[in-house]
Amino acid sequence: MPSLKDPLLIYSDLDGTLLDIHTYDWQPAAGWLERLQDHQIPVILCSSKTAAEMLQIQSDLGLDGLPFIAENGAVVQLDVRWNDHPNSPRLINGVPHTDIVQVINQLRSDAGYKFTTFDDVDDKVLSEWTGLSRERAALARLHEASVTLIWRDSDEQMAAFETALETLGLKFIQGARFWHILDARGGKDQAVSWLNEQYLQRDGMLPTTLGLGDGPNDAPLLDSVDLAVVIKGINRQGIQLKNDDPERVYHTQQPGPAGWREGLDHFVSS
Repeated sequence: MPSLKDPLLIYSDLDGTLLDIHTYDWQPAAGWLERLQDHQIPVILCSSKTAAEMLQIQSDLGLDGLPFIAENGAVVQLDVRWNDHPNSPRLINGVPHTDIVQVINQLRSDAGYKFTTFDDVDDKVLSEWTGLSRERAALARLHEASVTLIWRDSDEQMAAFETALETLGLKFIQGARFWHILDARGGKDQAVSWLNEQYLQRDGMLPTTLGLGDGPNDAPLLDSVDLAVVIKGINRQGIQLKNDDPERVYHTQQPGPAGWREGLDHFVSS
């Protein structure tokens, strides 16, 4: 069981995990965020959100300058201190957003798939979908290497759409509320592995890694860390992990930031 004095990296999902799924509040987790900051333990945000959104959220949470993983791993922001890195300040992992838009619009035109992407609507509609302010909704549209959408068709059509994407080197993944399309070579697990490698090269050792998430798209993240916290979520399917050993994985009783706090209480001795 790691303590606050041990080398530790925290990888955390946002919506439904560190942030309340409805209100975006994080106050139940504020005490732990302060403790981790006091002990210089990085909290690396890992989300389907855009980098523009995550820079704002980092500022809200007092996590400025730390690395983060955006767009389900398609975008990785480097630590602000790593300005000597060839990928500084940001690694784009896979095909760009504009190319994905072109591909899926063609598929929609050819096969009549029913879905609505964030590109199909304005800031006002997106604000209504998400509960975000207009200003934050505008940031949610600034994708660099993925597409976010609401699926409005049958399960059969979804299976066909997913197969079509796979043949084109793309993958279709489910988040807490929306679906996401990105390069098949990207993902939260690849991004975590890449960041771990950067820490290993710079520090000469890899800290213990702890991950927290609540949605199906968090499974790759939680499968690629030493200790995993599955936050009680709203998704009916839950999270299917490759290794659900209770020594490694803790399932919280509480949702959102209260569950985040519960998970840290379970694994990290203060």
